[in-house]
Amino acid sequence: MTFRPIEFFGPELFRIPGQPWGLFGWQGIIPAKAEKMASVCFELMTTKLLNLKEIFDRLEPAKFSQVMEDALLLMLDTIVNEVAMKYMPKVWSGLPKEVKDEVVVIMNIESEQFMETFMEEVKTHIDDVLDVKQMTVQACVREKKLVNKIFLECGDKEFTFIRRSGFYFGFLFGLVQMGIFFVHDEAWVLPVAGFMVGWLTNWLALKVIFRPLQPHKFGPITIHGIFLKRQKEVSETFARVNCVEILHTKAIWETILNGPLSPNFFAMLRAHSIVFTEKLVGGMKPFAITAMGSKRFAEMKEEIAQKIADNLPLIMPHSYQYTTDALDMERTIRERMQRLSYAEFEG
Repeated sequence: MTFRPIEFFGPELFRIPGQPWGLFGWQGIIPAKAEKMASVCFELMTTKLLNLKEIFDRLEPAKFSQVMEDALLLMLDTIVNEVAMKYMPKVWSGLPKEVKDEVVVIMNIESEQFMETFMEEVKTHIDDVLDVKQMTVQACVREKKLVNKIFLECGDKEFTFIRRSGFYFGFLFGLVQMGIFFVHDEAWVLPVAGFMVGWLTNWLALKVIFRPLQPHKFGPITIHGIFLKRQKEVSETFARVNCVEILHTKAIWETILNGPLSPNFFAMLRAHSIVFTEKLVGGMKPFAITAMGSKRFAEMKEEIAQKIADNLPLIMPHSYQYTTDALDMERTIRERMQRLSYAEFEG
């Protein structure tokens, strides 16, 4: 009942938002509270584990441009040919090879500068183009099984302990219950004792998992909450699951491109595309204006800039591996989580 069913099962005639139960039906407690738990997880990461600006400062625009170079040049070559054939097909087809080669050289030089300056601005204003809270919360609400996975993998040994402790503690408390019933065999003894046994079993199991908060040595024996003494192991699992399932590079770029702050990103991209286009077609300006007029030339520049802004997101997957390596979020989360105090780690 804690983890299943993922979605509410039963006719949802009446239900309090965020609660697992309804008038006729049930949803796993963890999936029902996925949004709340994802928000808590996000607060932990942003206040104790991650600084978004610091993380993105690790991106080197020059290396990013280098990784994107081949795909970017192929994209630009296609756009320039397509637009030039649309606006001045005869002139473009009849241009000497030397002139076209000059355009390619300018494209090669300026594309590198375009990508570097653009990524530098993205880094500087990353908080304006990426809403990490929206990304993490929406991912967990959309795929509630991710929250289950985080709990089950991070607390695997503790859940095993709870299952086993129910048998051991229940047996011991059951002996006490049997003794009480042997002396007092009234009808109320069994239900009351059953309630107390269940409550005490869960209370004791949770105490063993989370207390004592600080390790205490008694000779060769160290007494410490079993979850807390696994801080290093849990940190590794938490970092891995989050970075593989939620905070991966593809999800980050999809949020930048489609999230609530995407208009800021595309406004930034459009501004850089216009500057780049000015430099790119500057050499063609004299014969282009002669062939089509200044108005059509301005329209051509505008279309090139727009196509660059529209198509650049399509080649971003070429940067995923470099971005993942450069941001190095899994290591950052793991190491900082391992350095938390026991009180911070528990909270």
